[in-house]
Amino acid sequence: MSARRTISALLGLLWAIGLGLGLDLGLPEAALAQVHSHSNEHGVPVVRSLESLRDLDYQSWQVVAYREGRPGRPVTLRIVGYPGKVRLDHPTALRVRSGRRSWDLADITLTNPKLASDWRAAAAEFDLTPLLADLEQDRPLRLQLPGVFVELPVPPYVVAEWRSLTGAEG
Repeated sequence: MSARRTISALLGLLWAIGLGLGLDLGLPEAALAQVHSHSNEHGVPVVRSLESLRDLDYQSWQVVAYREGRPGRPVTLRIVGYPGKVRLDHPTALRVRSGRRSWDLADITLTNPKLASDWRAAAAEFDLTPLLADLEQDRPLRLQLPGVFVELPVPPYVVAEWRSLTGAEG
């Protein structure tokens, strides 16, 4: 066997051993969902997906979908803008489009005591459950919040995270 073949075989063996031991070998990692679980201040399990997305005007928005309690409970979508830069009026329905389909999600911000009393008014919450019940695929979505942003694109991987919240364990 030539020296080159021997070195190649040895490197292949070391690589296989490294994989077996779970070592980071500098290879790209598979995409992992950004769904996290924790307990709220009352000990209730919460699962959430947190993303930072940009609208068509290149403004950043924090987009958090979460569910409190057991699987099957409602999923809430919270959209947060930079305080002082935006003021969200309530109630304002969130228009969601995907292809030819559209949904108007109810503004439930004022049912959250913390958000209702927050003088900055930089966050809004919507009931995401009706949308998730209708979706059969992880399709891109386009969000529209009248008077705030014209279009906030939501990529399919974020939609997949949101859909996973309906059955994720807390």
